[in-house]
Amino acid sequence: MSDPQLPWMNDEAVEAIRRDMIKFARLQLRDAAMAEDVVQEALVAALANGQDFAGRSALKTWVFAILRNKIVDHIRQQSRTTNISALAPDEESLDQSFETLFKGNDHWRPEDRPTNWGDPEEALRQQRFWDVFDACLNHLPENTARVFMMREFLEFETAEVCRELRITVSNCNVILHRARNGLRRCLEKNWFLGGEQAC
Repeated sequence: MSDPQLPWMNDEAVEAIRRDMIKFARLQLRDAAMAEDVVQEALVAALANGQDFAGRSALKTWVFAILRNKIVDHIRQQSRTTNISALAPDEESLDQSFETLFKGNDHWRPEDRPTNWGDPEEALRQQRFWDVFDACLNHLPENTARVFMMREFLEFETAEVCRELRITVSNCNVILHRARNGLRRCLEKNWFLGGEQAC
């Protein structure tokens, strides 16, 4: 039902945005119930502050900014922490597969060199790219993806990621390196070379 004071906030608009918000929150929090809660909080805040939406940005951009803040607040308020300093088997496999890309002299194997990705700016504009990116992100080990999302999507400073997750800066940097390499390989295989297929 439309709110006469907020004509942009109708059932169809809310449902379309809500689906994307749930997907985004699940990626960040890795907990379906928590994602639902945070999305509901963000939608309630959007409705309560609808008069602040002046149309200077896209509705989705404005609502997602509220959601991002709710996710950051949730992570900061979370009393439980996850010990991710121990290397999990799936994270070891990321390191092993990365090592196989190099010859003994630490140079790229010719067949494994990063390829030309064409015009990355154009690729980033394509919604399908983000679908593949999401699939690649979901294929990362949970702890690796969590560190990457906190640093790159939620824009936590490295020191704050380390404090929240109780890891060292060097451990954080290693995890971010693994995440970026895993995403690069997945995107290269499934987007840039693979004819825009899902992971």
